[in-house]
Amino acid sequence: MQDRPRRSVLYLPASNPRALEKAATLPADVLILDLEDAVAPDRKAEARAAAVAAANGGTLRPREVAIRVNGLCTPEAEADLAAVAASAADVVVVPKVGGPADAAAAVAAAAGKPVWVLVETPRAVQSVDAIADVPGIEGLVAGFADLSKDLHLSAAPGRAPLLYAMARIVTAARASGILAFDGVFTDLADPQGLEAEVAQALAFGFDGKTCIHPSQLDCVNRIFSPTPEAVAEARALIAAHEAARADGRNVATYKGKMVEILHVAEARRLIAIAEAIGVRG
Repeated sequence: MQDRPRRSVLYLPASNPRALEKAATLPADVLILDLEDAVAPDRKAEARAAAVAAANGGTLRPREVAIRVNGLCTPEAEADLAAVAASAADVVVVPKVGGPADAAAAVAAAAGKPVWVLVETPRAVQSVDAIADVPGIEGLVAGFADLSKDLHLSAAPGRAPLLYAMARIVTAARASGILAFDGVFTDLADPQGLEAEVAQALAFGFDGKTCIHPSQLDCVNRIFSPTPEAVAEARALIAAHEAARADGRNVATYKGKMVEILHVAEARRLIAIAEAIGVRG
């Protein structure tokens, strides 16, 4: 799944022409043109047309372009899904997916486009393994604002009440070989808090983090990018393992530590991410 960088995933209201115009200048890896939460009820049709036009135009490339439709149970869902399926958008993002039946319905309506689903309800967290296993689901996106509301959570250091959900989402994604994205950080006046939360998302194994404002992109991209030192270490570890095999040794070591196939695989993954970022520029 890591054929392109997906460190930063920025939500943009599709009903805002200035936001769509500015998006062409932003360093986001993925843009989610939003038809749901960010759009007033009386502007849904307008936003749908604008999102499709933006996806079909060339100004947003090389960024990956996704469109978040309205929930499957809403009056707008059918028209949203039909329009996005026929567009040049790369991904359909579907909110309020409660279980595998919803996921399968979203995939069918997407007509072959990859589907990312929002995991944002207690039922979705408990069903996330089955959701991730549905063919055509290619990403899980944490929706922690809605989840926190439904669980009656209070703010806590280190997002302690959400750690279970975070682990469930990442584990389900890895078991199914799909992507996992952390939820948004909503306090635009707290750069230190953003830094800590992005580092936590990386440590948990997420592929990237969703963002609500362009000011968050540099921090997210920096933390989710392998450092040159880490890439050099990965190449040296692979070289040590290959040298041991060439010499007929069953055990390879690097800097005094045993190197196993799993370490080599992780090193190759890190290098692939760095190379994808380099190509993206």
